Amino acid sequence: MGFFKMKKPRRFNHPYIYYDERKEKLARMEENAKRELGMLPEKEFDPEDIRGRFIEGTTHLKRRKQSSRKPVSTGVILIIIALLLFLWNYLLRS
Repeated sequence: MGFFKMKKPRRFNHPYIYYDERKEKLARMEENAKRELGMLPEKEFDPEDIRGRFIEGTTHLKRRKQSSRKPVSTGVILIIIALLLFLWNYLLRS
């Protein structure tokens, strides 16, 4: 019926045609290795370097992100509350 559950819009997915993720990762690994050996100067701060590090460091957030368990919807909670109110009202009258 869809009264309590709203459909989410389709997510935008744009696959890159001219981008090689593997090549980019290898270039970053090579650059980090050269920095460790002292062949290149120290790198400036980049916010991309710390993205996702907090979730990687905590086990409960990792599990929460991996599990696709969804919280109880508000529609279900409202139905349960309505049933409890009906039962309470019915028991008071008898």
